[in-house]
Formats: sequence, structure tokens, C-alpha cells
Amino acid sequence: MVQKAKADDSSKAGRPSMPMARDPAAAVAEEYEAARRKGTREALELFIARHGDDPLAERARADLQRMSR
Repeated sequence: MVQKAKADDSSKAGRPSMPMARDPAAAVAEEYEAARRKGTREALELFIARHGDDPLAERARADLQRMSR
């Protein structure tokens, strides 16, 4: 019976484990920083289009207004 338990454990060891889910807020923040680094209206507008409800969209809108001045 001990041998069977060991056999069951070893079969699980060969399977790849699932990676942890990525924090969605971190992904959005990275995308915002990438848009800012790019420094174009198009990049910021795309960010706003994709994440218009996110608080960082307000920062992107403010960035766009600063570019217009």
C-alpha cells in the first residue's frame, strides 16, 4: 500500500504546474508606462481606448492634454 501511494505521488511530479495568475492591475500599469515611454498621442489614445475605465486612463488623458499645449 505504501508503494502505491509513492507511485501516485511520482506521477504528479511529472506534470507541469500551472503558473500563478498575473495581477491585471500590474499588466495595465505596465501598458500605461509603455505608452508614456513611447510618447505619442497614438499610444496614449490606444491605452485609453483599451482601459478607459481604469484610473490610469485619467492620467493618460492628462498626458494628452499636456501634449496639446
